[in-house]
Amino acid sequence: MEWFIIDGIGPFFRGYEKKRVNWSKIPFNALPTDGPERRAHWDRIADDLSVFCREVEAAGFNTITFDDLAHLATHPAHEPEVAAKIEVYRQEFTRLFDRVKRESKLRILLTSDVIPTTPAVVAELGTKPAELDAYYRCLIRGVLDDFPQLDGLILRIGESDGVDVKDPIRTHLHLKTPADANRLLHQLLPEFEKRNKTLILRTWTVGAHRIGDLIWHRRTLATTLKDIDSPNFIVSMKHGESDFFRYLPLNQAFFTVKQPKILELQARKEYEGAGEYPSFTGWDHERFAHELGAAENVAGLSVWCQTGGWHRFRRLAFLEPNDRDVWIRLNTLCALRIFKDHQTVEQAIAGILGEDRAIAALELLRHAETVIRDLLYVGDFAAQKLFFRRVRIPPLLHVYWDSLFINNAVREILRHFVKDTGQALRTGEAAFTLFPRMIELAEQARLPADDLEHMRDFFHLILLARRFYFLPPDEELTADLRAAKKAYKQRWPKSIRARYRIKLDFGEFHTKRRTLGLASALLLRKQRGYRIIDHLFTLNVLGPLFRWFHRHRPNSIPKFMRKSAMGVESLFR
Repeated sequence: MEWFIIDGIGPFFRGYEKKRVNWSKIPFNALPTDGPERRAHWDRIADDLSVFCREVEAAGFNTITFDDLAHLATHPAHEPEVAAKIEVYRQEFTRLFDRVKRESKLRILLTSDVIPTTPAVVAELGTKPAELDAYYRCLIRGVLDDFPQLDGLILRIGESDGVDVKDPIRTHLHLKTPADANRLLHQLLPEFEKRNKTLILRTWTVGAHRIGDLIWHRRTLATTLKDIDSPNFIVSMKHGESDFFRYLPLNQAFFTVKQPKILELQARKEYEGAGEYPSFTGWDHERFAHELGAAENVAGLSVWCQTGGWHRFRRLAFLEPNDRDVWIRLNTLCALRIFKDHQTVEQAIAGILGEDRAIAALELLRHAETVIRDLLYVGDFAAQKLFFRRVRIPPLLHVYWDSLFINNAVREILRHFVKDTGQALRTGEAAFTLFPRMIELAEQARLPADDLEHMRDFFHLILLARRFYFLPPDEELTADLRAAKKAYKQRWPKSIRARYRIKLDFGEFHTKRRTLGLASALLLRKQRGYRIIDHLFTLNVLGPLFRWFHRHRPNSIPKFMRKSAMGVESLFR
């Protein structure tokens, strides 16, 4: 392996006060571009970035990524006010890039969604693919030439800006088929080869359009990469066939793709507390490293230490005082030591924390892993392989970023898929009994015990939720849930700590169990390959039906599905 990559967006979020944060990329609209605060703000970013780079380079990373091409690339069609902002960003990022190069030996990569536009660009160029391809090549040529500090670009073709982004510079999904992606790669690679820069293609998608199954479908991936043979090209893939969840086996594309490959991991697990409590990934990563020993041409590792999710958890990796980012750092540094130095988890933890703390820390992390696998996830559901249209169904249903959903809809869905509800209850109850020992171990290992106390109180709500999901209806249990939610909010007030949102709703779920079963059989499949019913209905008819429904009854779709990420409608494109 020669690429050890880490994302560098943390310094740009210092002081960002929005209640719920979009961690998918730098919040450019919050960065001052004029006035007296501009210099102080950007100098603080630069100082934080120096600390961050010093820490990650000392750990063994050799490459840092920044967002994004859209805010550094100029074009004659840009609105005057957009062009003015881009000019400021270019000046400030030039200073930042120069400082990184002056103070470290880190390579610099810039991210880009395919493709960014503004209203004026769309008005001038229209929507013809050939003209937009040429426009995007122009942006890339300009950035590569104007920023010699860059070592390359990372392209994300399957996800664009979330619905909450109000920036006039917005990205949208331009490539709709594998052939579209293959065409663009063939057009772009000569630009990178000419300049001796690296083009990294991410296979992550949210399931939109025919290319939406790129992350797991062999034919889609093969068509996208057809005849791509360049020393300047690398494929970057998440470890599983969905987002950064547990229970997912290693993506088999690592064993079929012939081009150089990078494994993507997430240290600040966006669906598992985002660094608020120990969500240790070391043993999973150790297993991935062992399995990848049989894969050809694995070029490196990319660890997302900050990027990902829409939530209120704000810990900044490698920038927090008093060890507040310790759970993120443990995952980040363990991943690096496992893949780069071929260490075991035990060796990595001893090297990071010291021998005197390692024994207690390892026992704590083992217990924390058990709690997450057996209580946060419902193992019987999480282990199932389920696909809807072009996406693999996530193995975590009732916790969505910073929200826990306790309602009869979740209850009926889980009861449909989980056959042994008694076992689900027993494993959850057993996992929760580990908390007293975990708090003791945190104190022994000199790790933040209050994080374990917060984890305990939140997971107590998850335990009550599991009883609600799998036991007969009980008014006393619903009263316990309301009381536990109130106690959680009082114990962890928002004024002193980011916390979960507990979404209680005991209203009736009107869909009968038989109807749910029929809908599941029709819409979901347990195989990667598409069934005849998928070609006839799920892929080709369901999309237009959903768009009609969404236009005429938009409020019938839950707000969290409409207002976060790209919105649920992206699944139906």
